[in-house]
Parts: sequence; structure tokens; C-alpha cells
Amino acid sequence: MPEWLDVLHNLFFRYANRIIPPKWFLSHVPSTDEITSYTGRLSIEIVSHCWNYSHLLAYNLSSLVNHPPKEIDVTMTVFYSPEDQGTVNMLEYFSGFDVPGVEWNWQQLPTDQLLRRAIGRNKAALETSANWIWYIDCDLIFHEGCLDSLASLLQGRNDALLYPETEQITSLLEDENPILNNGSNPEIVEIDPSLFHIRYIPRAVGAYQITHGDIARACGYCNHIRVYQTPSRHWRKTYEDRTYRWLLRTQGVVIDIPNIYRIRHISKGRYSKGTHLSKLRSFIRVTKSKLHEKRSDKG
Repeated sequence: MPEWLDVLHNLFFRYANRIIPPKWFLSHVPSTDEITSYTGRLSIEIVSHCWNYSHLLAYNLSSLVNHPPKEIDVTMTVFYSPEDQGTVNMLEYFSGFDVPGVEWNWQQLPTDQLLRRAIGRNKAALETSANWIWYIDCDLIFHEGCLDSLASLLQGRNDALLYPETEQITSLLEDENPILNNGSNPEIVEIDPSLFHIRYIPRAVGAYQITHGDIARACGYCNHIRVYQTPSRHWRKTYEDRTYRWLLRTQGVVIDIPNIYRIRHISKGRYSKGTHLSKLRSFIRVTKSKLHEKRSDKG
């Protein structure tokens, strides 16, 4: 797809909710009466993508080893490309750990499909057999009791889309920060929770979309929107999150999940380093972060 056409499509879907009804692209979303209210021991599939972020993936997968779920069955799905050797090495390392309650599920994609995140999410949605599916980013950390809290929070629910009320985040870290360097090699790593501070999540955004399994299987993830299912030659900004909520006719329902941590960083491994564009992106990220923290301080 030509770059200009991709940009045009993204602009269209950014404002589509003000112009057209979502049923044009997703005719039917199962109603609450059509969704199974799963009870008992539940299962959840956690879905992430990793492209040049193996140092953060180390924390993500380590959290499942360090704090294995006892009350819920977890399938940990990671989409990756064989061209990203760091991620390949990390996944091979964690394959050697037999974690009770956790099934590793590494999904290889051609690079041009991996770089459009909605493609992997759509594949996982349509194929999942889990009661619930949680779309995350690979920098999320599930600390003590986080996943087990879902065993009770998800009991009997028939919501289409849920999201956590809060997360614990670091400040934007420089490349030299020990937290980032600790995950450079395949090994088990752990965080210091005192280095994180709370942030409230306004809606079911990017890494915080917990979808009912029946909804996932019926609707996919932007399944019928061509631009979000088209391979790309470079990493695409994840504008499809807004479209996904629009298609489901909801911003999500908040639930109180404890001990979710996220490592933030200035440099984006998905983009080429040292270019004028990457420097501009870093400047924008730092500026937006400072503005957000000022607003938070003001209450």
C-alpha cells in the first residue's frame, strides 16, 4: 500500500466515529445475552508483539517466572520475526522454563506482517480458545498477584472490553539506565517497585485491552479494515486501538487490577536510531511526558 494511501486511511478512521456508523465495518457485535459468562477456573491468552525490544521482553516474561499465576491458566503469546535475533534468543531462553499455569506460545510472522500490530492481534483473536484475551505491549510486567486477581475479577462477566484502572510506571529512561541494560541478555530479571509511580488509565488503550473470548472470536481485531491488515515495510503507529474501540461500540469497562508495571524509555527500538526523525520523536515523547506529569501534579 502506498505511504500516502496508508496515511489517508489512518486519518479517515481517526475521525470515522464522527462521520459513519461502525456497523459499516463490523455489522454485528455479540450482545451481553450472546456472550458466555465463564465461571470456575478461567483461562486468559496474553498477546504481545516484540520488534527490537528484547531487553524489555526479558522483564515481561520474567514476571511470569517470578510470579507464576496460581488461580488462572495463562497462554503467553508473543509475535516475533526471525530477523530480530535478540528476540529469538530471548524466546529460546524462556522456552526452557516450565512454569505451572503458563503455556508459552511463540508465533513467528514475516517481518512485514509483524510491523503492522493489528495483523497479529487479529490472528490471535480469531484463533484463541481462551475465555479472555489481553492485548499488551511487551514492556508490561505482571507483579505479585496481578494475574491471579483476574481469576476473581473476570468471574461471570460478559463485558466486551475491560481495562485496568491504574498502572505503575517509571519516568522516561535514557538508554544508559541500568533498568534497560539489565535485560540485554537472556536471563531472569526483576524490578524495584519503588522506582515506579502510579498513573491512571482513561480507557482501554493500546496495552490495556482485555477482550472477552467470545467477542474476539466473533469480531477479530479490526478484521475487515484493509489498512490494518496490510503488511508494512516499517513499524506502523498503532492508531488502530481507537478504531477497535469504535468497532466494539465501547471505551471499555474499568476494573481494579493490582501490580501492573511498565518500563518507559526515551528511545524507541522499533525505529532507526540516530536519525533526525528518531530524535524528533524522542523530543516529543519527553515533552508530552513532562506535560502529563504536570497535569497529574495539579490533580
